[in-house]
Amino acid sequence: MKFIPDWRATTVTHPVRDGIAKARRSAVHLEMRDSYTPADAEFARWRAGHRYDGDPARLPDWWGAWRDVVEEATARGVVMRRARIVSEPVTEYIRYEHDITFANVAAGELVRWLPRRKAADIPLPGTDLWMFDGESVLFTYFSGAGDVVDREWRTEPEVVQLVRNAFELVWERATPHGAYEPG
Repeated sequence: MKFIPDWRATTVTHPVRDGIAKARRSAVHLEMRDSYTPADAEFARWRAGHRYDGDPARLPDWWGAWRDVVEEATARGVVMRRARIVSEPVTEYIRYEHDITFANVAAGELVRWLPRRKAADIPLPGTDLWMFDGESVLFTYFSGAGDVVDREWRTEPEVVQLVRNAFELVWERATPHGAYEPG
């Protein structure tokens, strides 16, 4: 398995952080898996009953690095949107993500949720991604268990257009975070 630096690390270059730092207008994130990094310590804590109860100040130290990235980008006018396509009933991991998404919103991200059944007729890329300024796409490839195994930058116009169209259709159909109740 290829080493992929964790975005929470502050001492290594990370392609998502780099893409956001260079973005001038927009950064969009499309998530389509029902489980990510199941061995994550924060997920384990959540499964054991730990909750942040909507208070970003109580989040772990690593969260501050992401908050800083988002706040810096949005302060310079970058619109950050995150759309999640989820199966319903949702997995335990998606319940965890929903529970902590208040922090993404507090940092300045716009987040929406789309039940998979409402995405059935949308031509979608085969994996999660980030798109920056509607010009470059960073695909993220996962193992079956949900661990990141590789990333790939793509800038071909037809790839960017596929991603742009897919994301906008998902965004249009999706429910804003504050109104979405995991089914």
